[in-house]
Amino acid sequence: MAHNEKTVKVINDHGPLGFVFFTAFVGAFIYFLKDIQDFGDFIMAFLQACVWPGIVIYHVLQALGA
Repeated sequence: MAHNEKTVKVINDHGPLGFVFFTAFVGAFIYFLKDIQDFGDFIMAFLQACVWPGIVIYHVLQALGA
């Protein structure tokens, strides 16, 4: 019996844009770390670094009147 084998090649390439996003995340995390007092503040700094792009987009759209 002959097998009909199909192979699929998946390429997951984020390229330089992934590096830019990672660098922006690290920069934001360091920025938010400046005022930490305890572990709870550390967690809050991490969460703020994760969501700051959405907050920026919200304020930009709000300023544009969208």
